[in-house]
Amino acid sequence: MGNIITTLKRFLANKNTVTIIGVLLGLVVLFIGYNYRVNNAVETQVIPYATRTITATSEITKDAVSTMEVLRSTVKDNTAIISNINSVLNTNETYCASDRSNIPAGSFFYTEQVIRCEDVANNALKRMPDDYRAVNLPVDLQDTYGNSMYPGDFIDIYAKMDIDGKLFYGEFITKLPILDVRDSNGRSVFYGNNQNTTPALLLFACPKELYELLSSAILLGTSKVELIPVPGNARYTSEEGETEITSEFIRDRIEYYLMHDPGSTSIE
Repeated sequence: MGNIITTLKRFLANKNTVTIIGVLLGLVVLFIGYNYRVNNAVETQVIPYATRTITATSEITKDAVSTMEVLRSTVKDNTAIISNINSVLNTNETYCASDRSNIPAGSFFYTEQVIRCEDVANNALKRMPDDYRAVNLPVDLQDTYGNSMYPGDFIDIYAKMDIDGKLFYGEFITKLPILDVRDSNGRSVFYGNNQNTTPALLLFACPKELYELLSSAILLGTSKVELIPVPGNARYTSEEGETEITSEFIRDRIEYYLMHDPGSTSIE
């Protein structure tokens, strides 16, 4: 036994032996580390995606969801991507697209896009900020650019008027938030599975100080003032901003009509 210990001590005391052992240990560490990184790089994960466009506030149904295999590294650090299909399809819970935007076909599901259907506000007025009033603007499919305006969008209002035989067209109000888009029966176009209905009304949240003016402009009718909703690009439409009048000329003209042609509205 003593000879074995002595031999082992001499073996370990040899510098060449220590070097060889160190190199071997280094190779083992490199091999393990390399395999770990390679396995992580090629390891896959199954995640859900939308097989068709799911419109805002619509229910996410089985036919609209499938799964694909992607590299785990693709979603590892992106916590916004929903990786569990049970978070979009679940026998115990019904999920809907949020009222902020559509979920495009082929897209992954993101946490801010998916909410419980019971949390979709059926009554748009509940989403209206304090000191705001609701205003309905009659529209059609053309006015909404083929039903491309959604609850939660911020759009501008332009005015078209015939003044002394001359056509006037200009920006009137900016950043007016849409509460809802409704059909002729008052149903939300995008709630549930009503996305095939035709828009007839845009329901806006209007600041209290602008409410009377905007309502009066609508009541004057298109023979006096035609109000036209105009969206911006995706960034402009999604970003909140101050709702304000940008044309004092249009304001003055509306007030002129109200004072000199009071019979054109129902306002007393």
